[in-house]
Amino acid sequence: MDIEQFRKAGYQAIDRICDYYYSLEERPVVSQVQPGYLREALPESAPEKGEDFQLIADDYQKHIIPGMSPWQHPSFFAYFPTAGTFEGMLGDLYCSSIPTPGFNWSCSPAATELEAVVMDWGAKLFGLDSQFLNSSGIGGGVIQTTASDSALVAVVAARSRYIRQYHTDVKQEDLIMYTTTQTHSLGLKAGLVLGLTCRALEVKIEDQFALREAVLRSAIEEDKKRGKHPFIIIATIGTTSSGAIDRLDEIGEVVKDYPSLWIHVDAAWAGVTLACPEFREVAMLDSINQYADSFCTNFHKWGLVNFDASAMWVRNRKDLTDALDITPEFLRSKHGDAGTVIDYRNWHLGLGRRFRSLKVWFVLRSYGAEGFRNYIRAGIDLNNYFATLVRGSSNFSLVTEPSFALTVFRIVPPSVTDPIASQTLLNSLNQSFHARISARHDIWLTQTMINGIFCIRFAVGAARTTKAHIDKAWKLINEEAEVVLANLGQEGRD
Repeated sequence: MDIEQFRKAGYQAIDRICDYYYSLEERPVVSQVQPGYLREALPESAPEKGEDFQLIADDYQKHIIPGMSPWQHPSFFAYFPTAGTFEGMLGDLYCSSIPTPGFNWSCSPAATELEAVVMDWGAKLFGLDSQFLNSSGIGGGVIQTTASDSALVAVVAARSRYIRQYHTDVKQEDLIMYTTTQTHSLGLKAGLVLGLTCRALEVKIEDQFALREAVLRSAIEEDKKRGKHPFIIIATIGTTSSGAIDRLDEIGEVVKDYPSLWIHVDAAWAGVTLACPEFREVAMLDSINQYADSFCTNFHKWGLVNFDASAMWVRNRKDLTDALDITPEFLRSKHGDAGTVIDYRNWHLGLGRRFRSLKVWFVLRSYGAEGFRNYIRAGIDLNNYFATLVRGSSNFSLVTEPSFALTVFRIVPPSVTDPIASQTLLNSLNQSFHARISARHDIWLTQTMINGIFCIRFAVGAARTTKAHIDKAWKLINEEAEVVLANLGQEGRD
């Protein structure tokens, strides 16, 4: 393909993308294809001779689009929001047009310097302490691939710091990291990858599934008596299942007595709420600034930037570079040796890296801080509206208090006077309800299990979702609930 052929194909691609978004609401929220559909449609081997690009582009429309579930659909309420802004798309396009591995400043100075700048923009937008700024020369921000990568890097850095500063002779099998029973699987996976023991601390519904001081302190004391060495706690602001917020203020008080314990804050989807001053107390900003060694939130979830762009800030960048700096001769540079530039390869596990900061820059400039905040507030308002509908229903009940843009609920019919004693029945009832919802193509909700309670998650955040879509979702939810409850009544009569 030459330059002019690329120009023509590019025009067509943009037109087709625009047509796709114009038709988005008319499309199924969940892909309707069956497993193996694509293998049946495509040849077993790559073509021997190159094909005309128009044929390739048409096959994309014919075969790929039907197999995509559009997370940007206004009736998508599953999992978590995933950004799909046009500014982010253009940032990715420009990034792809000048591919660079970006492993040091010399590769492409703009790639490193723009990342350092936009991560400082993000830190200021979220109200993070000045020590987290790249311009501080002490801490700083880096764009990782996902929150899982951010957690893995934090664990590596915490382990290195613990061994280097506190216990140089500790055995790997004696190290222990903490999560909770509500923490994302990223904690367990980090332990699995690194060969470390990961202990999930039990959290309770009466604490809104938040980790409290007594539980953490008891675990530390118990493990130390067993000769174990706790070195990191992964706390969460907005867990995936329930939106729980760990009590960082209380965790910080514990760590005052155990200063070798690293606090990593995983705020993958909910951290962007810190952009709004009115949510900072709930999202524990003061405690993040006082106690956290590292903090992560994903711009690519509820932060308007297309996947992938996981923002991670550290209080002390030396903790990263001491753990991850490997510089063979062929990677050395004058500026790197002098310490006058950041070489981001030493801030994460990989060597090469994409120019992700470009799309963050495009989005933050296009929306501005005000537009970013308004988008977050709109999502929370819509979720609060949905929660109000649940509260006003005789057939549904909230399982937890709404958390920013997430509501967790379940069917509890009026005939059930003791939900605890009827938990098996309610779980079966809600599994049937979710199965019916999942069979639909015009709405998407996901399930979760919280301390033995089967429930339904309703997550708001798609940029095109309006109150009308919430009303439509509520109507569909009630229709399916009525069928399930009618079947329950029929079984009771039988």
